[in-house]
Amino acid sequence: MSVLDQLFKYHKERRFAVALALLGTVSPVIGLHKLYLGQPVWGIMYLLLWSTPIPHIASAIDAVWYLVQDLEQFEHQFNGHQNNFNLSSAPQVKAIAEALRELDRLREDGLVTEYEFEQKRRQLLEQIS
Repeated sequence: MSVLDQLFKYHKERRFAVALALLGTVSPVIGLHKLYLGQPVWGIMYLLLWSTPIPHIASAIDAVWYLVQDLEQFEHQFNGHQNNFNLSSAPQVKAIAEALRELDRLREDGLVTEYEFEQKRRQLLEQIS
């Protein structure tokens, strides 16, 4: 295992990444959030462009993105964690799958509009998570 692999293997916190990105918007210390998140090439690019407004704007965008990004997405992207379904919820998943099939049949028959279908589909899928 290389030194970089060991350095970037620890768990990354979203709050800390946001704080570092916000620090990069107002200070000359730019790109620390990219280094922290295991993206050294991007971190170096930010540092090389420190005299331009580009990395400051990009840091602000990164901070907002980390804030609005779903925690599951952040964990998957930067910590390599994936959500594994709990096997104890299998009956609930089967019931929701059957409800989705029935809803799709209603849509195909023209009894439910696309909009109604999408709204109900989202409601059903939210029950799983």
